[in-house]
Amino acid sequence: MTNDSADRRIKDRYPASCLRVRMQERGFFGRSRNVIAVSCLDLNRYGMAVLCPRPMAPGARLFLDLQGKYISESRVGARVVDCQPFQTGYRVSVQFSYCLNKKGYSRAMDNALSRIEGFYNRLAG
Repeated sequence: MTNDSADRRIKDRYPASCLRVRMQERGFFGRSRNVIAVSCLDLNRYGMAVLCPRPMAPGARLFLDLQGKYISESRVGARVVDCQPFQTGYRVSVQFSYCLNKKGYSRAMDNALSRIEGFYNRLAG
């Protein structure tokens, strides 16, 4: 992780390696591309970092499905912020779409992701 990415964050991220994430790139006209299983590295209510087997272009729009113990959230909109070679693949940093602007804000999504963040915050502590 670089200092630049740490400085951009509003809030600390928490390790979440046991969270299962399926990532799907959104194409034109609402079409979606292949689903990729990725490993979650860390997260907070505003974004997450995943270990992905292939690079993703910054700005790419995604849908994420999150699964874990007591957690099930589908079609979470996100966009790629950064992608860097990391370990056996690429570290892809994503920002959740609900918090990008006032027009797209969703209280329901904020609450759902806050609960997930709180769960991993308690595990980390």
